[in-house]
Amino acid sequence: MKILWRITKIAALERSRMAGAWASLIVATILFLSIPRLIGFSIDYAISGGADEQQSTRVLVYLGAIVIGVVALRGIFNYANLYLAESVSQHVSYTIRNMLYDKLQHLSFAFHDREHTGNLMSKSTIDVEMMRMFVSMGLVRSGQITMLVIGSAVMMFLTDVELALISLSFVPVIAARAIYASTRMRKMWLQAQVEMGKLTTVLQENLAGQRVVKAFGAEEHEENKFDYQNEAVYETTYIARRAQSSNSALMQIIFWASSGVILWFGGRAVIDERITIGALAEFILYTSLLVQPMRMVGFLVNTFARAASAGQRLFEVLDAPSPVREKDDPHTLSNVHGSVSFDNVTFSYGNADAIKNVSLDVSPGQVIALMGAPGSGKTTLMSLLSRFYDVNDGAICVDGIDVREISLSSLRSNIGVVQQDVFLFSATVAENISYGHENATMDEIIQAAKTAQIHDEIVALPDGYETVIGERGVSLSGGQRQRLSIARTLAINPAILILDDSTSSVDAGTESRIQKALSEVIKGRTTFIIAHRLSSIQNAELVVVMEEGKIAEMGTPDELIVAGGLFTKVTELQYATNLNGISTTPSSVGSRGTSS
Repeated sequence: MKILWRITKIAALERSRMAGAWASLIVATILFLSIPRLIGFSIDYAISGGADEQQSTRVLVYLGAIVIGVVALRGIFNYANLYLAESVSQHVSYTIRNMLYDKLQHLSFAFHDREHTGNLMSKSTIDVEMMRMFVSMGLVRSGQITMLVIGSAVMMFLTDVELALISLSFVPVIAARAIYASTRMRKMWLQAQVEMGKLTTVLQENLAGQRVVKAFGAEEHEENKFDYQNEAVYETTYIARRAQSSNSALMQIIFWASSGVILWFGGRAVIDERITIGALAEFILYTSLLVQPMRMVGFLVNTFARAASAGQRLFEVLDAPSPVREKDDPHTLSNVHGSVSFDNVTFSYGNADAIKNVSLDVSPGQVIALMGAPGSGKTTLMSLLSRFYDVNDGAICVDGIDVREISLSSLRSNIGVVQQDVFLFSATVAENISYGHENATMDEIIQAAKTAQIHDEIVALPDGYETVIGERGVSLSGGQRQRLSIARTLAINPAILILDDSTSSVDAGTESRIQKALSEVIKGRTTFIIAHRLSSIQNAELVVVMEEGKIAEMGTPDELIVAGGLFTKVTELQYATNLNGISTTPSSVGSRGTSS
């Protein structure tokens, strides 16, 4: 009930619409309840007749006109109720979607590391829709059911107490069944929605990885994987629907059995002249008014159950604490010089240590190359600098200020990251370049593109900078996507640069142009180069070699070659295999490093 109450509080924010929906519902229900009374009175008047046949006919015409008028008014107020209820539900789904999206933007990488994208998509769409239906059908229409049952009961008791007791004796049975079904079906729908989230994940991964699927001829494997999860969705949904159908059918049987009992006892009451034929007609009509509520009980039970399970899944995200949090009054960086210090930094993913007691001081404008085997902690260390994660121990400072004291927007606007795995949006080239700097002028966008050595290729596109690139930039080559990513980073003009092997996806000619451009770009900027090959560190003043989350070696390229440690082994291995077409000698790498 707590979950449904939270949804109700969100709906209550639309006070005027909710009040209008309930007001029109009350009026429509009162008009609905008056119809059987008018018809019963008309029947008795017609049977009893009058002194003047012409007058009796005229009265019956008036009564018929009144019934038609009441029905018409009831239709108008019912329309208003449906319209306003739907308006409230749409605003609730709009609000919840925005709350969820906003929450996802502010959750740290730690949350996204353990959550599947497909499952989050399922929560953002299917689960939000279940909550919308609860507001529209459950929160408002349930009031109509309650008022119809209470109103019909009151009218029945006013007519004949004994027959009213017999007619309503089945209501507690139906209510007890509804409560039992609600508890049982909530668990069923929760499992069904979990399985649907898994299915969405399978579909999302397949669509995103179509190139890999086709490259490995894995279509049949993917079909089998999808079919397996689709079968799980089918089974869980079928079980829930079967329970829903049996519950609705049972309630219908109970209701119509009560109608037979009313006819039996009501007929005897008419014969005994305890009630009139018009009164019996009223009882039957009031019983028919209960048909819709009884039919709706099964649907409402299902709606409440699905909303509760959907709300549980959604509120798990909305209530999820983010390990990375801003302080109430964070510091805003200005005139950043670019000094960075890592003071005995330790970090772990769960129980697995990724960074262990790393200390490093970087001067403004210094170029640092981070090298090491995959999993050695290079990228993780840079993620801590951007505060995608928070350190477990120690501190990271920018210009002497702990990054935990700085606002996230201020920190990240001063740190430009060029990632190895480039992600571009389905938008124009200009919009992609200006993504981190929405107010960038066209001149600034063009300058960033020129620096990244991609301006000429952009101009050659059909619409130049207004060309819309495909999803994830699939219409561009790997080298073009990489250089566009570099241009996007340059557009924000950061004081600190992080280059995650940003030339790994380009050919030798393009790499040469980018390296030349970067030589100019990194001047005056503190730059961290996460390097996997030697050609990436030609501008580095200091090389930090990492191993198992620790700094294994540190020094200039020449110093490390002389030391004969890990850096020397990597250098000799890459030259021995002529990796990436490098044909220089170890000593020449060292001399380039010292001349930067």
